[in-house]
Amino acid sequence: MTWFEIQQKYLVRFWTPLPAIVAAGVLSALYFGLTGTFWAVTGEFTRWGGAALQAAGLHPEEWGYFKIIGLDGSPFERIDGVMVLGMFAGSLAAALWAGTVKLRLPRRKRRIAQAVIGGMIAGFGARLAMGCNLAAFFTGIPQFSLHAWLFALATVVGTYFGTQVALLPSLRPDVKLVRAGAGVAPAAPRWDMARWQFRLGMAVFCVAVAASLHLALNTLKLGLAALFGLAFGLLIERAQICFTSAFRDMWITGRTAVARALVLGMAASVIGIFSYVQLGVDPKIMWAGPNAIIGGVLFGFGIVVAGGCETGWMYRSMEGQVHYWFVGLGNIIGATVLAAWWDRIGPPLALNWPKINLLAAFGPLGGLIVTYAGLLASFGLLLWWEKAFSVRRLQATRHAGSKLSI
Repeated sequence: MTWFEIQQKYLVRFWTPLPAIVAAGVLSALYFGLTGTFWAVTGEFTRWGGAALQAAGLHPEEWGYFKIIGLDGSPFERIDGVMVLGMFAGSLAAALWAGTVKLRLPRRKRRIAQAVIGGMIAGFGARLAMGCNLAAFFTGIPQFSLHAWLFALATVVGTYFGTQVALLPSLRPDVKLVRAGAGVAPAAPRWDMARWQFRLGMAVFCVAVAASLHLALNTLKLGLAALFGLAFGLLIERAQICFTSAFRDMWITGRTAVARALVLGMAASVIGIFSYVQLGVDPKIMWAGPNAIIGGVLFGFGIVVAGGCETGWMYRSMEGQVHYWFVGLGNIIGATVLAAWWDRIGPPLALNWPKINLLAAFGPLGGLIVTYAGLLASFGLLLWWEKAFSVRRLQATRHAGSKLSI
């Protein structure tokens, strides 16, 4: 296989979502075992909001929320910080490899307002629940934390209502979005521009790897976190992994392929997390209170209204889609507002409720079985929904046809 064929097959064309999501699940388990924390992003975005307030002369480090998640140091000195920066670098490198980086402005100003408001709602909900589609869902459920199950179920409900709002004529996008299929190359730019972007993408990738190795020489965990972030960024951009699309497709078209892939990705992660826990690495367990349910509903509603979840807006912003810059800004604002309100709403909604570890509640083997049973049930429900949706759509089509014949 020539270098051109390798480039086209593995770097330019989109990757199949299922193996990419399963790979993300495996990598997230390794990330947990090697760094002692889980794949998460909104906590770091909240710290960015706190740092902005400090620069303005305020003292958010005195707030209860930042005493929980921490606000010391710069992003380059925190595991979450370098991992998130690595994700941005990986997403940018992957988009440049494919030659898809292009500045794209929203067609209407209302889209900017929609992005900011939806992002704020999602950011607020994510931090209320102590996690987003990653820490309180994709990597939260494999941590055996009951709060993640509550958040996941509530998120599904929130995305349903968010979809109903997003389908309103005034909020629909001006152009029809077409999801690229696996193994399909994006629309090719001019050859000279594509070649220039590919070379720049390789430069970004090499610089990111070099920076990660430099960090590792000083602090091994920081360097590993940066490398994992780079890998996560490559995966989410090349496979276009977006939880918003998975839920929106489920409600609008009945398709559950990506949602089922997310379940399989978590299933792959569970056994890895379980193994590390048995070796003595403590799982991340959060409060299983109303905060998880309320936060999940708000998060699910917000990501659909905004048009992207945490992973979705990160890689799309690196592709030059300005709309998602504002989604990210809204996320940071919403998360920071939650941090400001935490001392008032945190105790009744979260702090006064227990942290329930399924491995402790049911025993190691029992907790593992319960988690896999929940994932199996979720997979079965998704299959049922897709089939039921297809049946209803077919019946509606026949009914409409019978009316026309009359």
